[in-house]
Amino acid sequence: MLCFLLPLWYNPNKVVINTDTKEIILELRTQYGLSQEQLAEKVHVTRQAVSRWETGETVPNTETLKLLSGLFDVSINTLLGSPRQLICQCCGMPLEDSSISREPDGAFNEEYCKWCYADGKFVYTSPEELLDFLEGHMSNETWPPEQVRAYFEAQLPKLNHWKQAET
Repeated sequence: MLCFLLPLWYNPNKVVINTDTKEIILELRTQYGLSQEQLAEKVHVTRQAVSRWETGETVPNTETLKLLSGLFDVSINTLLGSPRQLICQCCGMPLEDSSISREPDGAFNEEYCKWCYADGKFVYTSPEELLDFLEGHMSNETWPPEQVRAYFEAQLPKLNHWKQAET
């Protein structure tokens, strides 16, 4: 079942850090039963690099974050302590690791939810098609169809996917 934030109170400038990267890497490494040496081998770094991440002295570079994301099956945003609230740039739904779309190779695509972007393709080919779906699935006694449509007609053009479609 799709679960959208009603209404969208998304602030792209708001930064919230829940946990430090060092704690997340240590927790994931421990959860997967890996030594620092084993993790280092899997992501092609030294054991000392892993140690520096876990003490907070440094953070992994972008390429290493991608490898860690794939290894631990979590988004890069999660590895970094969820510093930003991700929302689907097609429908506006808040994204969690379980709802983030994936590319055909299995890598996370942190721009879209798995309901709007699947198997390397967009599910909705036009804003009208998405609006019809949202109106039909989100309206209820307290939020009638015409309010749902009006709300999302105002919100969708603010999202990157539909901004790109206009240009």
